[in-house]
Amino acid sequence: MVELRRNVAKHKLADGGIVSVAMGPMSSDLIEHFGLLDFDAIWLEGEHGPVDFGDIPDLTRACDLWGRSSIVRVNQHEPGVLYRSLDVGAQGIAVPHVNTADEARRIVDAAKFGPIGHRGSATSRQGIGVADYQLKANDETMIVALIEDIVSVNNLESILNVDHIDVFFVAPGDLAQSMGHTGRSSHPDVVATVDECIMRINAAGRVGGTLVTTATVEKYVKLGARFFSVSWVPWLMNGAQDYLDAITAASR
Repeated sequence: MVELRRNVAKHKLADGGIVSVAMGPMSSDLIEHFGLLDFDAIWLEGEHGPVDFGDIPDLTRACDLWGRSSIVRVNQHEPGVLYRSLDVGAQGIAVPHVNTADEARRIVDAAKFGPIGHRGSATSRQGIGVADYQLKANDETMIVALIEDIVSVNNLESILNVDHIDVFFVAPGDLAQSMGHTGRSSHPDVVATVDECIMRINAAGRVGGTLVTTATVEKYVKLGARFFSVSWVPWLMNGAQDYLDAITAASR
């Protein structure tokens, strides 16, 4: 028998640390490149990207190889979607549009085995060879609730009272749309709302998270957030443009 893999990101948060998550289009090969860097987790996109149940096993194996937590953003709240994502290898799930405390409780119920919840009884890919997997899995399963609608902002206090959610992630894009600022996540009203939510989450003693850039991460650390996703796509674009500019300059 083998030991159940440790969820690095979950335990780092529990120990009071800051978790950094790489986000963007991912393949198993690209995850191995990210394995050389000191990210805690890899975000696998199953809501706005192509990741499906058949992709999750190999993507999460690549995360396991480098000791990075695998977090799959699912596309709906259905219990079968949540626990099937965990069954095929995810160490965590990020669930969109969590707007009420009842929704949050149902997510916990689907993602956790008893006595916490009623996750479908099976051994996941993470549990292969692990004795008493179902008695151990809850301690290594991460739940990220996405706060991304103004209704969830209005219901935030009650949502924060739901136990067994590791991160309350304030997502600026959909929040902007729900506030009437579609496509303008940097609108001052949206930014102010994100900031306010992070402070409220921190004040409640829960873990807040959000999407950041190199320019904004310091601000949100100071506001108390401890879970950050960052897209690698701008780094590719900026690095490539610097190279092309250097070619142009050298050719003059």
